[in-house]
Amino acid sequence: MTSNRLLLAAVAFTAMTGAPARADVIDIAWSAEGRFEHRAEVAPGGFAEVCGKLARGTAVRWDFESAGPMDFNIHYHQGKKVVFPVRRAAAAHGAATLKAKLDQDYCWMWTNKSAQPLSLRLTLSR
Repeated sequence: MTSNRLLLAAVAFTAMTGAPARADVIDIAWSAEGRFEHRAEVAPGGFAEVCGKLARGTAVRWDFESAGPMDFNIHYHQGKKVVFPVRRAAAAHGAATLKAKLDQDYCWMWTNKSAQPLSLRLTLSR
């Protein structure tokens, strides 16, 4: 994860929530089979973010489950603008397919607004 992307994630989180960012930002490392799996514990008031470059037209099947509801989004940055192809409030699970509209770094992000840590499991498949 580049420090620039981490800084952008922290700025985006602070702008969206007004809270200081406590981050777990992970780069997507695809397996030879085109899969990526990640497990994390998201601190109270913190966020987890998984990011990776996708070529235009790439389809990624995503599936996540958490121990409790968290705000979830898939986003990318265009300059200072944040674009959200997917945005869900208070979601404990979700699954769909994202089709990349642009060559861009796409990020899957969860924000824990609860008072306790929440476990998270994510699977991505190309």
